[in-house]
Amino acid sequence: MRPLFKKLHLLEQRLFQWINGRMHNSFLNFWLYYLTHLGGATSAIGINVLIWALCPQPWRTTGLQALTALAVSHVPVAVAKKLYPRMRPYLTLPDTHTFRNPLKDHSFPSGHTTAIFASTVPYMIAYPVLTAILLPLACTVGFSRIYLGLHYPSDVLAGAVIGSGVAAGTLALWV
Repeated sequence: MRPLFKKLHLLEQRLFQWINGRMHNSFLNFWLYYLTHLGGATSAIGINVLIWALCPQPWRTTGLQALTALAVSHVPVAVAKKLYPRMRPYLTLPDTHTFRNPLKDHSFPSGHTTAIFASTVPYMIAYPVLTAILLPLACTVGFSRIYLGLHYPSDVLAGAVIGSGVAAGTLALWV
């Protein structure tokens, strides 16, 4: 089993280095540096609070569901970061491109990716037409985390699964 994990880890490192190294250009540097913040706490909380506070029903309910999913989703993220203290790729892989003030906590799973999926899935379920905009936006935030040298692809995938799963569970349990 160990040789399989080694091969998967090597494959993931190669994918990371291709995204983080070969794809770098000034256009993506600009846009991904700013779009990544949509998964940050300030943006994710702020946008959903504004929708909950200022929009009419049924948008208000969806905003509250997104806020709930966002809050709950960070419990498994915090637990996983404690149980699996994976170092960020820019700290372990030479020649990794990163930007100013990179995070130094553990890499697995991606909190930004978890947040953007936890925040957007309730809107995608309530208003399926928004999926054409929100799903690519959420995937772009996840991709940006790799591009910016902060996460491995599996960190991002785990964040997307956690965020989506918690959001779907929140909606399923909503009374």
